Amino acid sequence: MEDKILLAHGSGGKLSHDLIESFLSDLANPILDKLDDSAVFELSGRLAFTTDSYTVNPIFFPGGDIGKLAVCGTVNDLSMSGARPLYLSLSFIIEEGLPVADLKKILTSIREASEEAGVKIVTGDTKVVDQGSADKIFINTAGVGAVPEGTDISAANAKAGDKIIVSGNIGDHGIAVLSQREGLKFHTPVPSDCAPLNGLVANMLAASENIHCLRDPTRGGLATTLNDFAGQSNIGIRLEEDRIPVDKAVLAACELLGFDPLYIANEGKLVTAVAPQDADAVLAAMKENKYGVGAVIIGEVVAEHPGQVVMKTTLGASRIVDMPVGELLPRIC
Repeated sequence: MEDKILLAHGSGGKLSHDLIESFLSDLANPILDKLDDSAVFELSGRLAFTTDSYTVNPIFFPGGDIGKLAVCGTVNDLSMSGARPLYLSLSFIIEEGLPVADLKKILTSIREASEEAGVKIVTGDTKVVDQGSADKIFINTAGVGAVPEGTDISAANAKAGDKIIVSGNIGDHGIAVLSQREGLKFHTPVPSDCAPLNGLVANMLAASENIHCLRDPTRGGLATTLNDFAGQSNIGIRLEEDRIPVDKAVLAACELLGFDPLYIANEGKLVTAVAPQDADAVLAAMKENKYGVGAVIIGEVVAEHPGQVVMKTTLGASRIVDMPVGELLPRIC
């Protein structure tokens, strides 16, 4: 096989077949191995379905790469509706000239992430475009998951009195990608938090039937997610700034670069609104999972100022936390 991707790898001929066969060495399973035009599998009950595209620059960054990001992002989107992720599709748009070794690294990350999440890649597609028509590699995914009976989780379900819980430090992913792209060196390196959260969500659902909202705060960060909760539920949210967990290295980077951690992307964190009587039980369940050990209650849902997120600052003043305008960190997911 060539050491770089050629246009002929997308022609449908022998090189295309050779490329697909190389994928199977990493992603093989009984459904995918058939290589039919569609995957056939059995499901019953309520389903969740999602799709996403990944165009991160650079494609390799501390703590992950575009392959791990694609699997974890899709798994997490399904999980935020309370679904148990089952099957994923995976489509590549590859720029001519991409080193095959880089593609193999990405496939290895995809395999490792899908194995950790317990999902199967069951169908996909590959296209090769002219050099200059893409940026190394783009990945499109779709995912299907099973939603347990009685589960009703939505950004529109927050209720006054709910406690707002975040699963750990915010802003790690955005700073990790930015530092790699711009060649920034910090005394303490910041790795991406990219991770599959379906196991964490399963622990939370086992602890309570009163989880009203779940979301992974990716682009736009925690601030955008909480504004979604406030707007869609027509409630207010009150935060305590000194409770919001931020790694010291991320905080230092944000101060240096003029960013607010509330708006920096995450890829392995979730935020939830939970009925107050169950908040402690959910928090304890989260801390039993390696992706929730840093979970903390950061605020509550209130009836006042519907549609707005208001934060009590460390100085004792109040500040409106609005949605961001423009793009702070392009190409982070």
